[in-house]
Amino acid sequence: MPNVLLKTDIPDGPVKHGKVRDIYDLGQTLLIVATDRISAFDVIMKTGIPCKGQVLTQISKFWFDFLSDTVENHLITDKVSDFPKPFCDYPDQLAGRSMLVKKTRVLPVECIVRGYITGSGWKEYQKQGTVCGIPLPAGLKQCQKLPEPIFTPSTKAEQGTHDENIDYATCVKLIGQGSADFVRDKSLEIFKKAQAYAESRGILLADTKFEWGQLDGRIILIDEVLTPDSSRFWPADQYEPGREQESFDKQFVRNYLEEIQFDKSGPGVELPPDIVEKTSAKYIEAYERLTGKPFEFAP
Repeated sequence: MPNVLLKTDIPDGPVKHGKVRDIYDLGQTLLIVATDRISAFDVIMKTGIPCKGQVLTQISKFWFDFLSDTVENHLITDKVSDFPKPFCDYPDQLAGRSMLVKKTRVLPVECIVRGYITGSGWKEYQKQGTVCGIPLPAGLKQCQKLPEPIFTPSTKAEQGTHDENIDYATCVKLIGQGSADFVRDKSLEIFKKAQAYAESRGILLADTKFEWGQLDGRIILIDEVLTPDSSRFWPADQYEPGREQESFDKQFVRNYLEEIQFDKSGPGVELPPDIVEKTSAKYIEAYERLTGKPFEFAP
């Protein structure tokens, strides 16, 4: 297994450590580094997942390229040699897992699109026949595909707290009618495009969240895009509505934490080697299925 990077160490770099990423503010730009940290239930585990940071970065880059004729994004380059000093001198920490991006004013909403009924949406539907207050047809099964994808925005929570679902009227109050209409329509458009492509690769895109930022009067796509950390991906050949689905994400980690009755708070725990290896393999499989290319770890 390749070495695991839990934290970058670059002198003179103004860094902010998120749950998974280290973000360096370079003034007009940001350098975003996806480490191999993994969080579950909003808690960062002590053990990292080999290749995870590189997989997330390379999947985002794939989608930025794929969607470039549909929406503008914040990516400038992922080539370490093109990064400004001192970052270009640290390929051992940054290669394959970092992006130099345009700095924007981040819109304060998570733009969630749901194509199947699952997770918290399924729980709400069972009680009220709605998802985030949106009425849906009666008689849907767990994990069934919706007639049309739906836009269900939420607030952006601070680290350690949970996002809260909001209705569209609240989204409009937060960012204005024009911006709300734009991110709703674009989120749905690129979700449908990505969903159709993923299905052609044997993967069902159940739901995802997009983030958007304003730059010089334009709204552009930012952050990670359509990765296993921001989306639910299911293998199409194992799909069966009416039950929980297999997924390309950290489900092995969540299941293990449930087994040991982890209290979902406080410090994270060490993960057993088999859970680490299975989780790493799932992330790599998602990349390979989506892109059609073998994953190559950047040394």
